[in-house]
Amino acid sequence: MGEVAGGIAPVTGRARIEVLDVLRGLAILAIYYMNVTMQASATTLLFADFRWIGWTPIDRVAWGFVTIFLEGTQRGVLELLFGAGFMVLTARAMRPDGPVAVADLFYRRTLWLLFFGLVNVFVVLWVGDILTVYAIASLFLFPFRLLGPKALVALGSLMMVANLAMGGMEYVDRVALQTKVERAQAARIAATPVAKDDAKALAEWNKKLERRRPNEKMAKDLVKERKAHAGGWLPYASYYWDGWMKFMIGKGLLVMVVIEAFCTMLIGVALWKWRIIQGERTSRFYLGLMLATYGFGLTARAIGVVEMMPLLPTAKTIWFTQEAARIAVSIGHVAAVNLAMKTVGGTRLLHPFRAVGRMAFSVYFLEQIIGLHILFAPYGLNLWAKYGHAGQFAIATGVIVVSAVAANLWARWFAIGPLEWAWRSLAYWQRQPFRRRPDLVPEVLPGPTLVPA
Repeated sequence: MGEVAGGIAPVTGRARIEVLDVLRGLAILAIYYMNVTMQASATTLLFADFRWIGWTPIDRVAWGFVTIFLEGTQRGVLELLFGAGFMVLTARAMRPDGPVAVADLFYRRTLWLLFFGLVNVFVVLWVGDILTVYAIASLFLFPFRLLGPKALVALGSLMMVANLAMGGMEYVDRVALQTKVERAQAARIAATPVAKDDAKALAEWNKKLERRRPNEKMAKDLVKERKAHAGGWLPYASYYWDGWMKFMIGKGLLVMVVIEAFCTMLIGVALWKWRIIQGERTSRFYLGLMLATYGFGLTARAIGVVEMMPLLPTAKTIWFTQEAARIAVSIGHVAAVNLAMKTVGGTRLLHPFRAVGRMAFSVYFLEQIIGLHILFAPYGLNLWAKYGHAGQFAIATGVIVVSAVAANLWARWFAIGPLEWAWRSLAYWQRQPFRRRPDLVPEVLPGPTLVPA
């Protein structure tokens, strides 16, 4: 955030921190690998068993790669960046005499972000919208800006602690259930009486197995979903509206994802205060951080993938390592990009993602419009429910390439993305520059040094 005539103005041109743009660009593109599954699949089948939409060897590779490296982590990187961006925006408010205008601007921006998020849900029809979540989470962020990084990490880790506790209890209960089931099955094989508790456990186990098999309710839901994807815009839109209201509001998922986002944003603020996320530490530091976070996070997630492969409802360690592993891999991605940006070759390789990061808001909408209204809509190419995990991965790659090229072409003539321009103009309540100007966008490829202005 800069200053104009004693007021507040957006950061532009060389004052931007390049690595934040690159991280944001990579994350907003890669997040479509997860989003495409909800757009391209019959979700009735996907939620019942992710194997039902396709389970060839190449489907397994695609699903495993996304689950280990990308699932939840691109959202995590964006949440960390939101925390860092919050610190950039509120820098003046860190001083004892910081102006009230900073807080005013922050909350205006947040409320307008909430508006755009609701547009994404109810007009673009994206039920997995993150803008609404980030806007609600960031409404609680401002009072925490003065906390030290250790306190921020402690508060931000509460979601991980809760996941560890609840997932751990579930794991212990499932192990106990499996033990009783094994005893019951052994007793039946030996033609001996089955203990009452063991018989009850076996019945519960069979119920869990039954839920994974096709049933009458699933068949009805699938018919309803197919009808929604075979009509015009209104039944198609109504299906997604109902889905968002059912899961995000009715089942309380919105509350859970807001808490997750808020906790991760606090960790992002801590990473900013430790000068980690903005590229101010040494290459050696980033290498060590990357190895440590990837070492734990990728290992835990790989074990989780192996555990999820069998059809049996056995106990899974990923139940209690999930959130810690997600945060670890997200930070690992941050470290890897910062490490690459410390070299000339890495900076040049990642250069195209700067433009994407500077208009991540617009690119995010573009991805959903391409998927929901061109590729998979009944009035579009109608590719819905025709591809498994591998096919969807290939489609997502195509959408990502198109989006990245579009962003870089746009950046040749315009200083800002169209939705960024609208958001910024509304937040400042003043029309912002739109066309590209040499003093707003650097002409030269930046070197590996990343120091904020």
